[in-house]
This record gives sequence, C-alpha cells and structure tokens, in this order.
Amino acid sequence: MLFVRRFAALAALLLLPLSLQAQYLNTTFHFAPQGMAGTDALVMLVPAESEQLQLSGWSQQTVAQISRAMAAAEFDGAVRQRLEIMAPAGLDVDRLILLGVGDPASLQRPVAEEIGAALSAHINGSNAQVIEIHSELIADNARAVDIMASVAHGVDLRNYRFDQLKSEPDDRPSQTYHWVSAATGDLQQRYNALRALAEGVFTARELTTLPGTDGNPAAFAEYAANTLTPLGVDVTILGPEEVLEAGLGSLYGVSKGSQHKAHLLIAHWRGSDDRPIALVGKGNTFDTGGYDLKTTDSILVMQTDKAGGAAVVGAVKALAGQQAAVNVVGVVPLSQNSISGEAMLPGDVLTAGDGTTIEVASTDAEGRLILADGIYYARDRYDPAVIVDIATLTGAKSTALGSEFSAIFSEHDDLIATMTEAGNMTGELVWRLPLGPYPGIIDSRIADIRNTGSPGAQAGAVFLQHFARDTPWLHIDMAGQAIVSSPSGVHPAGGTGHGVRLLTEWVKLYAGQQ
Repeated sequence: MLFVRRFAALAALLLLPLSLQAQYLNTTFHFAPQGMAGTDALVMLVPAESEQLQLSGWSQQTVAQISRAMAAAEFDGAVRQRLEIMAPAGLDVDRLILLGVGDPASLQRPVAEEIGAALSAHINGSNAQVIEIHSELIADNARAVDIMASVAHGVDLRNYRFDQLKSEPDDRPSQTYHWVSAATGDLQQRYNALRALAEGVFTARELTTLPGTDGNPAAFAEYAANTLTPLGVDVTILGPEEVLEAGLGSLYGVSKGSQHKAHLLIAHWRGSDDRPIALVGKGNTFDTGGYDLKTTDSILVMQTDKAGGAAVVGAVKALAGQQAAVNVVGVVPLSQNSISGEAMLPGDVLTAGDGTTIEVASTDAEGRLILADGIYYARDRYDPAVIVDIATLTGAKSTALGSEFSAIFSEHDDLIATMTEAGNMTGELVWRLPLGPYPGIIDSRIADIRNTGSPGAQAGAVFLQHFARDTPWLHIDMAGQAIVSSPSGVHPAGGTGHGVRLLTEWVKLYAGQQ
C-alpha cells in the first residue's frame, strides 16, 4: 500500500491548478505595469553598451553610484554578465542586480532562459523574497516581452525540485517575482504558453526520476493518465493481456522476466482535424540489461531509461496546456527489463506486431524492441502523417556526440530541417547522423532481423526504420541527456525532462508547414 499512498499524493499534486502548482514550487509570479512596495531585490535587464542606467524617481546619487560600480566591474551589458550592488544609495531595496542581455535583437531564446536560470540560482543563494524585474532599457517593446517571458521560463525551469519522496521536503522559502512591463497582457500571454511548456517538462522530470519500483509500467501509465486527462487528452492504457492480444510480442518479451509486465500508453490530443502526428517514446521503466547484465555504476540510474517516454507524455501535456491547434498522438511502450526464470534469453526470437521476427542478440538492446511495437502500433492504428520516436537508446550516440546534442536519423530532409530548427529554438540541440548505406547491419541468420549491429547508433536507427515502413519517420537518440548529477543551466540536479521542449516546438513547426 506504500506506493498507492505515495502515488495518490503525487497525482494530487499534478491535478492542482496552475497557480497552486507554482506555489508548490514556492515561486509566485506577478505581472504589472509598475513596481511594488516591499521589494528586496531589484533586477534590471541591461542591453549592451547602455551608457546610463536610470529608472523613474532615481536620484543623481543613485545613478552616480551605479555608474561607478559598472565601471569598476567593467560591466557593459554583454550577454550573461551580472553585477550586484548591495544597499544601493537612494533605493529602498537590499540589492540591485544588473543582468546583461547583449543585443536584444539577436538574443536567442535559450540564452535568455539560461539568464533566468542563473538569476534563479543566484536569488536562491540569498535571502531575497520579493524580486522585481524591469526591462525598460530594452527599446523594442516586442523584444522586451519575448526576453522577459524567456527569462521567467528559465527561472521556472531551474526552480523545480523533486523532493516529494523525502520524509521532510527541502526547505524552500517562498519567493515572489514581480515582472514590470508596459505590455502586461502580452507578457502574461507569452508566459502562460511557456508555463504550460514548463509543466510538461516538470511531468517528464518526475516520470524520469521515479524509482524503478514506484515508476513501473502500470504506475507510469496511471500517472500519465492522471495528469493528461484533466487537460482533455484521450488516454488509453493497454495492460499485459491486451498487449498480447494486439500481437505486440516484441514489447511483451522485454518484460517477461519481471513481475511488472508490459503496458502500452496512448495519449491523443485532438487540437485539429489534420492527420495525426505520432510521437513514440521509449518507456523502459528500469533496465537491468537482462541476462546481458549492466554494471553497478550504470545500473544505478537506469530508472531514467524511461526518459523518452516521459518526454512524449510531457510534450503532449504541454501542447494540450497550450490548446495547440495540432492533432498529436503519443504512444509509449512500457516495460521493465529484469531477470528471472521467465526472462528472454540471448538468442531468443520475438515476433513483433507487424509479423517481423527478431533475434535477440543482446537483452540489453531492449529499447528498440519495445519501440518497434510502439512505432508499428502508431502506424497501424492511427495512419499518421509522420512518426517521430525518441529514446535513450545507445551508448554509441554518447560516444559520438556527448550530451550537448541528440542524434537524429531520417531520410526526410524536411523532418531533419524542422527538428534542427526546433532544437535551435529551445537549446535542445540535434545533429544528423547517417542511416546508411550499412548493408546487412541488422541481418540475422535465424530470424528476419536482429536487434544489434555495428555501428551501434546506426544499427538502432535502421532497426526502428524497418517498423515505420513507408511513413515519414525520424528517430531521436537522446542517450546521456536524461539526467544531470549537478545543477546545469536550466536544469536542477536530477531528471532533465529533455525532449519535451524539442518535441513541443517541433510539432507546432511541422504542423504549421503542412
């Protein structure tokens, strides 16, 4: 019963209204055309080469002190510069913080988000509780709105904490951020869209971080249903018997050795009448490697092997929260790769939903086995215009590209172009790797195909392409990007929710071009 009570608490959190969920993060945002009394920290967004900083009501003494401090620190508004002035003369605040934004016209959204994340981390290291942010020095009002919203998004993303499994949650004092803008309505609207996106990231972080037992296939599916259904998303969950009845033998085979059998989650947001866009995410809720057992170091974080599936759930949540005019179906095959007397063995042959027989050359190449049936199911049941799958799939990807880029594979240049654009837009960067020619890369002596080959990242992609058939398709390998051990950029330590922002923006880009 322990998990039931714990899940109920987490589900209740997910169902809270947006403003209350922000309170859970102990951060409240206000948007108004003027400042407020009781501010502890005054923050100014400063463009490059600003000659003199002054807000209405500032004295010459205040302006002179700030100018002298800027000169001493060689602060000129360059992007990512920060200057803090304690107890500024003539101002009823404890601290004045100057944040350089460089040239506002060319400031990219991911950089503005990182500026917000750095501000959040700085504020969290202080005793400031009321923070007021001004953008009057940015002459272009439209750009000021975009930058302010992105900075606020960065604050949100960095402020997230996964502490609900602690007996004593982290002590996080309440904070109020007061965003001052003449275009309050536009800023609020822009922020609301980004807040819905952040909620999708938070959901993905939570699903990624849930321990293997608590986040098993059934629990993952129920958790997703509880957070998506209130937003108008149609959710279907196939249990183990239904997975078998659907003929999804490749998915079912991976969980044969576990007491937590395979499930399939389908989440459909019908925001338009267009042919659906299918997102398929790897939801291997814990990966021991099976009989090809993982080592102690790597196995400790294998609850994050469901990060691709978490990204799909988060993206569908974000799109629904934004009321996006898109038709998107998320398909998440869910498994737990364990060892027992019933587990699949190296050399076994599984039969996928489309009838393909697969030689299991490695039980630790299980992600592509469950994605095979997820891709087939999406193609067979929904006739999508396009399929994109996402997974923590191969160590070879990390060797090739590290954690700065996801690898993408496709024969469709338009998909590569729009996914690259979405990556640049969000800072979740992608890099194209070739699909071939690699003749015989997944040939098997005893079955139609096998689940390994060399080079490894390409073999995984070629394997998955087989199940997309003639449907336009793109594969994202996000290995090495599901978790960070220490705070970095917009990410606190822990699950990153990587892929949510990439997929969300890509879906809108792709749908807008059709």
